[in-house]
Amino acid sequence: MYDVIVIGSGSVGTPTAMSLAARGVKTLVIDSGKSAGQGNNKCAIGGIRATHSDPAKVALSLHSLRTFASWEEIHGDSIGWHMGGYTFVAYTEAIAESLRQMIPLQQKAGLNIKWCTPEEIAEIVPGIRKEGLIGGTFSPEDGSASPMESAFAFHRQAVKNGAEFLFGETVISIEKNTEFTVVTDKGSYSSAKVINCAGSFGREVGAMLNVDLPVYPDMHEAGITEPVKRFFEPMVVDISKAVGSANYYFYQYSSGQIVFCITPDPPQLGTGTDETSTFLPQVASRMVKLYPRLANIKIRRTWRGCYPQTPDGSPIIGEVGPEGFLVAVGMCGQGYMLGPGVGEVLARLVTGQSTEEDLMVLDSMKLHRGFSGTEALK
Repeated sequence: MYDVIVIGSGSVGTPTAMSLAARGVKTLVIDSGKSAGQGNNKCAIGGIRATHSDPAKVALSLHSLRTFASWEEIHGDSIGWHMGGYTFVAYTEAIAESLRQMIPLQQKAGLNIKWCTPEEIAEIVPGIRKEGLIGGTFSPEDGSASPMESAFAFHRQAVKNGAEFLFGETVISIEKNTEFTVVTDKGSYSSAKVINCAGSFGREVGAMLNVDLPVYPDMHEAGITEPVKRFFEPMVVDISKAVGSANYYFYQYSSGQIVFCITPDPPQLGTGTDETSTFLPQVASRMVKLYPRLANIKIRRTWRGCYPQTPDGSPIIGEVGPEGFLVAVGMCGQGYMLGPGVGEVLARLVTGQSTEEDLMVLDSMKLHRGFSGTEALK
């Protein structure tokens, strides 16, 4: 009998188990993969930002950033952390105004961010196209790390804290009587509480307890280049639209590779992971136009992963359905950057130690909300 069973050992489930076990909660994690982080976590490109338009997301990500930034100093193992910052660039007045309007709310939520002139952006990203550049935002304490190294590090720490993991087991049903019984293809396990951290399969897991979670995955592609000597620091994000794409973003990883991704427009619903022939021409032309210095770098490989989306671009976190059933799903492609913060909120919720900030986050991200609008920087 466990206190909590966590379903999913990905970007959210693994740090959640780590935080639960650190508080003395007897925790079991079940995942169909062969080790931690084998779902969409390994498809993440590694960006970690608190630069959001939603104060609840800012709060979660600030906690996550502290975890990533201090990990090697506290625990001794490298996870590839690099504090290069994030810059959102503006080449139209509409985008510039939208970014400027967010800054006071972001700063109030605790984010270190400022508006930069074209000259300042050109210093932050040497060689960026100056023609038409109006400016942009820069949040210097955002950064990046390795999704796989992080997953393994969080798993090691969770086990050290006392959490148990079962890999290679698929959950096929959940029953609730006086306690929960989680049935897999290999056995059954009992607990007082269950946390659904199943990512792209969060809706299916919710349905096992007759809870409808509006989580609909769509597919995104990414790529990586050969390593080169560092020549810029931040993640560069262009939220302008073009034919076939809503935005794109790229950064230089700690070991020198350029990692990049694009948001398809319209969205490509599904859970497929096969690369397409359209991605590379789309993203390459946009990146080189913005940053000509990228033109001659060789691309090593591309891949495809899923973003578990919600109607408004924000996660669903908290207790739903039968008493003791908690969810942390619908991360909209931001599970990696939100995961440690979400894990802390869930651990405090389970142990009755929620803070005022936690309650704000849980209210903002509850299942029964209007789902109106869309988080501007999702």
